[in-house]
Amino acid sequence: MKTLIAAAAAAIALAAPAYAEGDAAKGEKAFKKCKSCHTIVSPEGEVVFKGGKTGPNLYGVVGRVAGSEDFKYGDGLAAAAEAGFVWTEESLAAFAADAKGFLEDNGFPTKSKMTFKLKKGGEDVAAYLASVAPAPMAEEAAEGDSASQ
Repeated sequence: MKTLIAAAAAAIALAAPAYAEGDAAKGEKAFKKCKSCHTIVSPEGEVVFKGGKTGPNLYGVVGRVAGSEDFKYGDGLAAAAEAGFVWTEESLAAFAADAKGFLEDNGFPTKSKMTFKLKKGGEDVAAYLASVAPAPMAEEAAEGDSASQ
C-alpha cells in the first residue's frame, strides 16, 4: 500500500506544472522577518532556524497538509486541514502575502492568526522553506523504499 501511495505521489509531482521559482538564499535572509513567530526545527530536534513559537514550526511545510502541524490554528487553516489542502511553494507565498485574502480566494473562512503580510519575497521564503526540509510525501516515499529493501 505504501508503494502505491508513493508511486501516486511521485506521478502527481512529476505531472505538476513548472512554476516560477524563488531564490532560497534570498529567502533565508527574508525569513528573518518570520522568525519572531516561526521556527524551523526537524522532527529529530535539529534547529534549522531558531525563532518564536507563537506560530507553527515550518519544517516540512511545503508538501504538508495546511493546518496539520501541532498548533492551535484559526478557523481558516483548520478548514483547509479538513479539506486536505496541501501547501505548495506558490500557495505558501500567496498566503504569506495576504493570509485572509488567500483563505477567501480558496473558499475557506477568513479567520487567521497570521496578521503579518510579507509584501515581497514570499516566493523566496517559500523556496527557502522547501530547501531546508524534504516534503512529507517525499520522506514517506523514501521510508517506504528503504523498508521494502
